Amino acid sequence: MNFNHPTIEPFDYIVFGGTGDLSKRKLLPALYHRDLDGQLPETSRIIGSARAEMTRKAFQTLVQKSLEEFVEPDALDKTALKRFLDRLHFVSCDATAARGWPDLAKLLNHEPRAIRVFYLATSPELYGLIADNIHAHKLQTAETRIVLEKPIGHDLASAREINDRVGAVFEERNIFRIDHYLGKETVQNLLVLRFANSLFEPVWNHNGIDHVQITVAETVGVEERGGYYDHTGAMRDMIQNHLMQLLCLVAIEPPSTLEREAVRDEKIKVLKSLAPITQNEISTKTVRGQYRAGAIKGGPVKAYAEEKDIAPGTTTETFAALKVEVKNWRWAGVPFYLRSGKRLPEKVSEIVIQFKPVPYWIFPTGSDQAQPNRLVIRVQPNEHIRLHLWTKEPGPGGLRLRNAPLNLSFAETFKGHLPDAYERLLMDVVRGNATLFMRRDEVEAAWEWTESILDAWKQSGERPKLYTAGTWGPSEAIAMIVRDGRIWFDEQAGDYPGD
Repeated sequence: MNFNHPTIEPFDYIVFGGTGDLSKRKLLPALYHRDLDGQLPETSRIIGSARAEMTRKAFQTLVQKSLEEFVEPDALDKTALKRFLDRLHFVSCDATAARGWPDLAKLLNHEPRAIRVFYLATSPELYGLIADNIHAHKLQTAETRIVLEKPIGHDLASAREINDRVGAVFEERNIFRIDHYLGKETVQNLLVLRFANSLFEPVWNHNGIDHVQITVAETVGVEERGGYYDHTGAMRDMIQNHLMQLLCLVAIEPPSTLEREAVRDEKIKVLKSLAPITQNEISTKTVRGQYRAGAIKGGPVKAYAEEKDIAPGTTTETFAALKVEVKNWRWAGVPFYLRSGKRLPEKVSEIVIQFKPVPYWIFPTGSDQAQPNRLVIRVQPNEHIRLHLWTKEPGPGGLRLRNAPLNLSFAETFKGHLPDAYERLLMDVVRGNATLFMRRDEVEAAWEWTESILDAWKQSGERPKLYTAGTWGPSEAIAMIVRDGRIWFDEQAGDYPGD
């Protein structure tokens, strides 16, 4: 299948952490799909790198097994699979030492490609070391990019240190800080929805919108990442990056163009407009929780404190909810409610735009029974955009109203394979298009804002509120929004599952 994608120059894609979970689950399947669609130039190579010693053949076998596990069976074309596996090479490299770097240089300099991409699917602590080694072994060309996975650091100071070290080797235009949420179709459609449809923009402000909810919920616990997660928590792992980026795209002003700097300039304005949450407001505008034993979809699950590699007496949050204010003309008085957590009832990521009610209700149903219009942007799973409207029920029984959704389902409307977020983003790196990537000032502004909350939590000395696994978080998170006369979207009958 060839979808006439824009022509790109031959490239070498070097994946550090090439045998790791992210590479096997996401990166290599994404590159395979691009190859299947005829997007990869014939001479492009994909080079895995890790500390482990491994032959090229062993790496190819590892990748084939990963593709068989993580790619849908009907997409495993025999010819395309062989072509993709033939592109693969492997070099064992140690980011903390000189071992393997001359071998990588030899491979790259043999029939060098026009474009080189170094993808760092490693711990952030290695980013600076890898950048230094790339420079020391003269692996850069005029068209060399580096991709940094989130999180960029653990706090503002470490984020600045990473940015400084990588920035000493690479120009900012060649540094791609990836957040895969920005590659999802519904997230990209936010800009189209807002700025290509004249019916939304006139009401996309404090005059038309009552409030915004952004939810990123997971059913899983910490799995095998207990040691990492116990030093991270929900605020650092999810809210500082994923939810902040979603908030920015909902709240930005129209950019002058879709060029990368125009969009990113507007996003940084939003981040700098976020009202700080002070120590006195921590108890009313934030909630942090930690799951205790419960059940997910009928199966028992243990408490966070009982998970593998979790420190005794841990105070790490597995759930966080915030009431956020954007201090500008458009959003004055419109709260943004953010929440993210583990061991919640459903895996769902979505944005809910709750519009204001009509000024006067003329229909038989009382205004207290009539929900205002609501726009639901489902990021995952089952990506869709749904607008809830009132309509008359058909029939002769009088004027009876029903809330009926207009639904744009991506799977139903656009048949065939829906590209994974990484498919779009990996190719954007090759093209040098950084529109959907984070700029240094964005990352640091997001850290500056979230770090003040983390510091306030630490100073308060309060432990996270416990919530039962399989519920929607602590009761305090419900109380936070109820105090404002509102409710979370999932509290409304019929919203989950499969709303």
